[in-house]
Amino acid sequence: MKNRVLRVLVCGAAGRMGLAVRRELEANAGFSYAGGVDAKPAAGVAAPREFPGLLAGADVVVDFSTPASACFFAAACARARKPFITGTTGFSKVDLAALKKASLRVPVFFSPNMSPAVNLTFALAALAAGRLKGFDIHISEVHHKAKKDAPSGTALRYAGLVAAARGGRAPAVTSVRAGDIVGEHTVLYAGPHERVELIHRAHSRAVFAAGALTAAAWTARRRTGFYDYFDLLGLRGLLSGSSKNL
Repeated sequence: MKNRVLRVLVCGAAGRMGLAVRRELEANAGFSYAGGVDAKPAAGVAAPREFPGLLAGADVVVDFSTPASACFFAAACARARKPFITGTTGFSKVDLAALKKASLRVPVFFSPNMSPAVNLTFALAALAAGRLKGFDIHISEVHHKAKKDAPSGTALRYAGLVAAARGGRAPAVTSVRAGDIVGEHTVLYAGPHERVELIHRAHSRAVFAAGALTAAAWTARRRTGFYDYFDLLGLRGLLSGSSKNL
């Protein structure tokens, strides 16, 4: 029996990440492009208001749009019983509550960074923070000058995990927006006489696009719930004692 081809509807399909996802869809025989929506419609990309009508021809939705749009798309997915995957960043607590509400009816996968390697470093960052008790911790991130949110969602995820591992305040984060840098994150642990640096550099948006499709294939097989890459990679609970929020 042939493996089923997963039909993917892309939100933010005309943006940087949306285009990267579409290229990845074209290169992967296990997926097909079921259409897309964007605030700036183009060839093969409809306006957001047409999203509910496009859901019938899709198996799963991958979103790289804006927080407000993502909440609208997630609610529509909940009504249509379609899995929803989002790599959008900048969500408020109210926005996240809306995503979690949708997850009561459909599987929702949320990750501020769709790189599997970055998500592994999230766990490593928490582990180091819990073990290097006397070390100062600082997080820095660099992205292209068109990126709107600062700090990045990835940097905030590092900070939250470090804070949880130590039971205290989140460490300081510095952000730089310059050129066309795809993304670089550094977690610095500075102690007496030595330092440790945990660094991830993305060379291309293709890594995030491929990671989003990996998440889509995984989420399409799940029941209702709110998931992230810790669930996909089996990291939740692995670092028992390092962070209650892993």
